[in-house]
Amino acid sequence: QVQLVESGGGPVHAGGSLTLSCAASRFTYGMRCMGWFRQAPGKEREGVAIIDINGSTTYEDSVKGRFTISKDNAKNTLYLQMNSLKSEDTAMYHCAAGWMFGGSCRMQEQGFAYWGQGTQVTVSS
Repeated sequence: QVQLVESGGGPVHAGGSLTLSCAASRFTYGMRCMGWFRQAPGKEREGVAIIDINGSTTYEDSVKGRFTISKDNAKNTLYLQMNSLKSEDTAMYHCAAGWMFGGSCRMQEQGFAYWGQGTQVTVSS
């Protein structure tokens, strides 16, 4: 069973940056997809960014050019670098690990079996 623990969240002013980390007990075997999802109060959880075993990435449109997802296999750690933060980015951010469907990772909750508890990001204007 994979355990995921996020860190790095906190308060930040609009335009600022934060880097989130997700430490995994098991990172490479079986879990060919890793991703970041977020959920704001009153809203459904949405995908932010995903990365597959080959390093291919996919981003939600609103974060393209501002966020970067990456991983360090040796450290079993997933990262999300967030720049030019906006108030709309305020949410609880969760990292997740899952599997491929048809040879690709999909930015949908159903494909991710393991989830971290989350780290809060609050952006003030």
